[in-house]
Amino acid sequence: MEIKKTLLTIGIILAAITTQAQKAPTKLYQEPYRLQAHFSPKEKWMNDPNGMVYYKGVYHLFFQYYPKATVWGPMHWGHAVSNDLIHWKQLSIALYPDKLGYIFSGSVVIDKDNTSGLGTKGKPAMVAIFTHHNPKGEKAGTSTYQNQSIAYSLDEGTTWTKYKGNPVVKNPGIKDFRDPKVFWYAPGNKWVMTLATKDRITFYSSPNLKDWKKESEFGRMLGAHGGVWECPDLIPLKLNGKEYWALLVSINPGGPNGGSATQYFVGHFDGNKFTPTSTETKWIDHGPDNYAGVTWSNTGNRKIFLGWMSNWLYANETPTVKWRSATTIPRELSLKSAAGDIWLTSNPVEELENIVTKTINVDAGLLAKDNNIFSVIKQTPTQYRLKFNTQAVKDYSVILSNNAGEKLVIGYNAKNSRYYIDRTRAGQNKFNKQFASIAYAPRLSLSPTSDFELLVDASSVELFADGGLSNLTGIYFPKIPYTRLSIVNNGMEIEDLQIQPLKSIW
Repeated sequence: MEIKKTLLTIGIILAAITTQAQKAPTKLYQEPYRLQAHFSPKEKWMNDPNGMVYYKGVYHLFFQYYPKATVWGPMHWGHAVSNDLIHWKQLSIALYPDKLGYIFSGSVVIDKDNTSGLGTKGKPAMVAIFTHHNPKGEKAGTSTYQNQSIAYSLDEGTTWTKYKGNPVVKNPGIKDFRDPKVFWYAPGNKWVMTLATKDRITFYSSPNLKDWKKESEFGRMLGAHGGVWECPDLIPLKLNGKEYWALLVSINPGGPNGGSATQYFVGHFDGNKFTPTSTETKWIDHGPDNYAGVTWSNTGNRKIFLGWMSNWLYANETPTVKWRSATTIPRELSLKSAAGDIWLTSNPVEELENIVTKTINVDAGLLAKDNNIFSVIKQTPTQYRLKFNTQAVKDYSVILSNNAGEKLVIGYNAKNSRYYIDRTRAGQNKFNKQFASIAYAPRLSLSPTSDFELLVDASSVELFADGGLSNLTGIYFPKIPYTRLSIVNNGMEIEDLQIQPLKSIW
């Protein structure tokens, strides 16, 4: 049943946050723009997720944290835990700056075989590998102010002891030398470190997490090079029973829609070097607000990704008051063949179902008749998931709007074969001239049918299209909450439209 250029107003009244409530004092996690389905710190500044590890049923999330202001400052490691990847409890700060410098990004592993000798009988060490950033060395103009160090915990991440022999990887004279991501490479019976080194990735190996040797370099003439490479991650994934490796590399600036973004390469890794199967530049998310993402370690074959939902173009200026920035929804990664190549897909983790209150199936007949179906949806909270399928891929847009005349538009342009997020009129944008923008993602699927999923929160939207092949993430700041959701399309048949209100995780 075709819908002829119909404006279909789906009457979603979001949980009431009035203009007065925006100005009035609010309790913790209920402040204006506070995301209700995503992790954010109780207060102050946060950026990159760090040290993500799964151990004894608990997902640990460490993160770049400055506890004294809502702008970037001397970096600490904040710490939060979850049993389901959705509900989070923030704990005490894990790692503080010291005489060797700030605590920059890194990773955490479980040394179950006690290769480091830092564990005790029955208590394997949780070992953090991180970058020490010496601000004095940076200010003095040296090129060796970033080095790799380790710390360990014998009480499952509650308390940490820094290794007396730090740093364990000394800077050879590279200005940008940071963000170690470490994993156990069983075929070689060794630890492998993936390290961002200026405009490339350098691989190191170690038998014990203390003594490291250089293995190889990758990427000098490959991929995007509009900025410094950061936050690498190397993970194995299977496609049709065959093993591949995906190398994630964040870059700032130089993203496809400006500023920060994360590219990836699919290829093979033999314990010494990484060889890509394709030299095409690929992005894990084309949106402006998914950066520095890496995966949890110790999760077996399941690879779960989490990104920082902001962009260095304006991260220090966004109009939140008590805290600043949040993470994306955790996403499960997999490989898929499309358009003659191998691509990395990402989709919300299945645990998101834990906060779905109900599923509202919208009758396609109602849509075809251009009916206001507010009667179908009495009320939903600020956060929800919208999903539908299409039989023919034509132009359409999903519009979130409010009574202040603001609107966020997400959709698909068939002529240019690309998805988009348009936040040019989505709310506050005067804080940075580059914020009001339209972000695009190419459609990679060649299928005549398509699936479309939006994850909407108080100040963020995440688009997953064609099974997670084309993704866009964007934040926005409406003066008052969006109270309407509309779909505009050009003769396209929409099937299986679902709206799933989500409970607050707080």
